[in-house]
Parts: sequence; structure tokens; C-alpha cells
Amino acid sequence: MLIKYINKYLILIIINLSFLCTNLSVYGQDNYMDYHHEIIQCEQLIAAGKFKVAIAGFDSLFSRYDFVFLRDCKVATQLSAFEKDTNSVFMFMRLGIMNGWTLKSIEKNDKLSLFHDDPQWKTLLSEYDSMHNRYLEGLNVSLRNQVNEMYKIDQKKAMGALFRIGQKSKVKYAEKKFAPHSEKQLDQLNEILDQHGYPGEQFIGNNWWASVILSHHNSISVDYNSKDTLYFQIKPKLMNALKNGEVSPIEFVIIEDWRTAVLNEHKLTSYGFLGAIPSDSVLAIVNKNRAGIGLRSIELRNKLIDIEKETEINLYLPKDWQKGKITVANNMESN
Repeated sequence: MLIKYINKYLILIIINLSFLCTNLSVYGQDNYMDYHHEIIQCEQLIAAGKFKVAIAGFDSLFSRYDFVFLRDCKVATQLSAFEKDTNSVFMFMRLGIMNGWTLKSIEKNDKLSLFHDDPQWKTLLSEYDSMHNRYLEGLNVSLRNQVNEMYKIDQKKAMGALFRIGQKSKVKYAEKKFAPHSEKQLDQLNEILDQHGYPGEQFIGNNWWASVILSHHNSISVDYNSKDTLYFQIKPKLMNALKNGEVSPIEFVIIEDWRTAVLNEHKLTSYGFLGAIPSDSVLAIVNKNRAGIGLRSIELRNKLIDIEKETEINLYLPKDWQKGKITVANNMESN
């Protein structure tokens, strides 16, 4: 009787543990807002010069998520290379390959070339095709092809503005020619979001195409974007995609800041990516907005710029529009 009771009790424990693990996976592992906030904690450690602790933080974080952003794998690898932590270099490198890091890109990295003589490099080369194929098999190829075609069409249509002389002519082209095309693009993206989720790095292995399409739409003109409703149908879905790890904070920022900058003649910004930060009070709002989507503060970004200069570690900070430090009232210049 006692044995029967114990067995029944053990079964209940196993069932409860299984249920707990399932719920942790659904409500914990899949919550990428937590993921991004932990990335910020690692970046704070980097800014403080605590590289080894940051490496351990990346390792702990990555072990708890099925999908990790390639940029974060690259940062962890670079830090490990700086610390001459060979085992961590190859561990993070493998994780990066399984998340899309190509051998060609790795071989071009001067900091990682120092590890080519290590026995683990030969092993990695022998395993590369298998790891890369595993990555490719996880992508939605048909969706990737669809979004790539949308991107190509969008780029071709956007090029039309370059051949217009004068701002009035460019605005007229954007409103009369580009806008109808862009509206069809957003209708397609809306359907994709409903059927698949956001077509970004996690699903199609590209974090650029969809964000460019949405950024182009958000930068048509002051008059058009002030009346536009299509983007506001998509925005809540982008926020949900952010929580699911389908879109990164920086992609979301690019899309959002284009709209803010265009509507305010580039004199204002929501996230500090485009436009100006005219005052300390606006800076506080910008940092609050950034924290809300899991993106580092302006101050932390500026400290990381210093770390890059001091160590020559590539922290893969976006610099397409903000070349150097972001400053109040003059954030388009570098320090």
C-alpha cells in the first residue's frame, strides 16, 4: 500500500514538473523582452570592463533560448577572443554558425584568424556544412523568397525618387507613385504577420528586407504619414513580434524613428536613431522609450563606443546613421 502510494506520488511530481517546464518554456524562454534586458546587463558589464563576467552572462543567456540573435553571438565571440578564452570562442562561434554566421564572414574576421591554428578550428571546419545546413533547414524558404522579391521591387520603386529634381518633385513622386505601391506592400506584410509572424532573422534569416519596406512607407512625406493608418494596423503586431524574438529592438527602432523624423523634419526622435535630441528632457524620454523595447540607453551606447576604440573589439553597434556618440542637440555628429 505504501509503495503504491509513493509511486502515485512520484508520478504526480513528474507530471507537475513537466507542466512547470512547459509553462517556463512558454512564458519564460519565449519572452524576448527578458532576453534583451539581459543583453543590456551584459553590455553594462562590458562598459565596466568586466569582460569575463559578461562572457559568462552571454553563455547563461544563450543556454535558455532556442533562438539567439546572431549579433549577440558575434559580440560574445569577440569578447572571448579578446580574453583569449579559446573554448568560449569556439563554443560561441558554433552557436553563431547555427544561427546564420557564414564561414566566409568568420574567415574575414582578423581577430578570429588568430585561432585558425588551434586544433578546434580543424574540427569546426569539418562540422561547418552540417551546422550550416541545419540552420538553412530551419528557415522558411518560400517566405524568404517572397519577402526578398518584395524588397527588390520596393528598392526599384524607391529609386524613382532619385531621378526627380527638387524636393517638391520628390514629394510628388513619393505620394503619387510610391505610396500606392507601398500600400500594397503593407497589405502583404500584414497578411504575412497574421500567417507567419514578422519575417525577420528568426524565420527567414534576414533582418533588413522587411524593415526597409516599412521604413520606406513611414518616410513618404509629412502629409501622407500624418494621415496614414496602415502602419498603425501593423505596429501592435510588431510589438508582439518583439516579445516573440521575431524582430530585434534595433529593427523596430529604425522603422519607428523614420516616421518620427519625417513628421518632425528630422528635428525630433523617438529612440535616438534618426533626428535630433534637442534637450535633456527629450533625452530622458528617448532613454525611457529605448528601455521599453529592450534597447540600451544612449549613455550606455556611448560608453560602448569608447570600449570599441580602446580594445578594437567589434561590438556590432549600428552606425549607419549614427557614426559615433549620440549627443544632445547635435546627435548627428561624432565625438
